[in-house]
Amino acid sequence: MTKPAKKYSANSGKVDSNKRYALADAVALLKSFEGPKFDETVDLAVRLGVDPKQSDQNVRGAISLPHGIGKTLRVVVFAKGDKADEAKEAGADAVGAEDLVEKILGGWTDFDNTVATPDMMGQVGKLGKVLGPRGLMPNPKLGTVTVDVKKVVKELKGGRVEFRVEKEGIVQAPVGKKSFDAEKLTENIQALMEALLRAKPPSSKGIYLQSITVSATQSPGIKIDPAPWMQ
Repeated sequence: MTKPAKKYSANSGKVDSNKRYALADAVALLKSFEGPKFDETVDLAVRLGVDPKQSDQNVRGAISLPHGIGKTLRVVVFAKGDKADEAKEAGADAVGAEDLVEKILGGWTDFDNTVATPDMMGQVGKLGKVLGPRGLMPNPKLGTVTVDVKKVVKELKGGRVEFRVEKEGIVQAPVGKKSFDAEKLTENIQALMEALLRAKPPSSKGIYLQSITVSATQSPGIKIDPAPWMQ
């Protein structure tokens, strides 16, 4: 058995797979795991009682986590004139108009998020086949098609997380790094859970929060009791 496999096995031995842990206990257990030398990303996976195939049960949104995610995201902005200047002042990694569209069409994709002013969407639409599959198209529902580029760029650089339901009704999103103290991880998870509750589709019937699991990059998952959010 390799060393990583031994660590994983040892960590798995600490987890009661039949138990749903209180949030604070789950975070404490996760932080007790022996991990790799790098700072692991902590992810939350939530199975929702929705049918993603139904358009009226699509769960999607964004949340600025109170303590960020421990990673500086690379943000590009499609804008002109004063709005381009605002984006640069806010810390955007690349700003442009038709020139930026052409650069991306040429194969450049070294970024994590995109923002566009409404007047640029005619040009940005050319990037649908490039950005769409990666979930990177600016979207008015997520606030990334906006005239307030300064605010949105600052939020994205500060750790705003976008989420959307995938196949099997699962939403998965980063909530920080394992090096975060337990209180910060707990508050980030709480914020994401509240955002998911706000995003509940009116057409969703039955139990909305089916299961919640927290894990680090190379750790086993820990089930969290959803009861506190089902009141």
